[in-house]
Amino acid sequence: MKLNCDLGESFGNWTMGLDAQVMPYIDQANIACGFHAGDPLIMQKTLELAKQHNVCVGAHPSYPDLVGFGRRSMNCSTEEIIAMVNYQVAAMDGVAKSLGIDISYVKPHGALYNDMMVNNQIRLAILTVLSNYPKKLALMLQATPELAQHRTEARDYGVEIISEAFADRCYLENGKLTPRSEPHAVHNKEKMLAQVQQLTEHGSVMTASGKQLVLDVDSLCVHGDNLAGVQAISEINALINASR
Repeated sequence: MKLNCDLGESFGNWTMGLDAQVMPYIDQANIACGFHAGDPLIMQKTLELAKQHNVCVGAHPSYPDLVGFGRRSMNCSTEEIIAMVNYQVAAMDGVAKSLGIDISYVKPHGALYNDMMVNNQIRLAILTVLSNYPKKLALMLQATPELAQHRTEARDYGVEIISEAFADRCYLENGKLTPRSEPHAVHNKEKMLAQVQQLTEHGSVMTASGKQLVLDVDSLCVHGDNLAGVQAISEINALINASR
């Protein structure tokens, strides 16, 4: 199981996250493409940082929502979704190429990610982008009980799936994340580390109702917005390395 993190989410003089501190501990960097965060210079610097630490790079596209940080759904047509995702992936790929880096996957951000998980039209639009892109790019999406169906669906488009779980989020029995508006939706450090250990040892998590949920996980998403988060990532990294 690998570690992935959303990075490159600063914008101009506004700083978001501790990218330089996080990068040494992760395997995959999901880098913002400018629609919810990031700008050309931030994108370039984050890619250079990933190259320095030999971290795999993925494009992190979103709805065009800088003000809302990409966390608001937008009623877009299939054609609009295809165009906006293709635009962002191509931008990331172009900057990466100029630095001698190959991007290898795409992970939608925020509301686009959540909508993709529940709306077939949106998910198929994103698969269409990856299927038609000049080089092979995998799609990172949430590991749920429907993962086998999603893998079969993606295979029809010639796209590989990278399934991910979330280190710090509480799960519902259907495999979805507990909404942030509900109590205990985000684990404290102790519960987060316990969840990571259970995933590495048993391939499962405990749901909000106390039941065991088996998940097929390729990559674990972590967040490094503060120093405590970076410290937690280093401990998660140690747990995963111990299991390899």
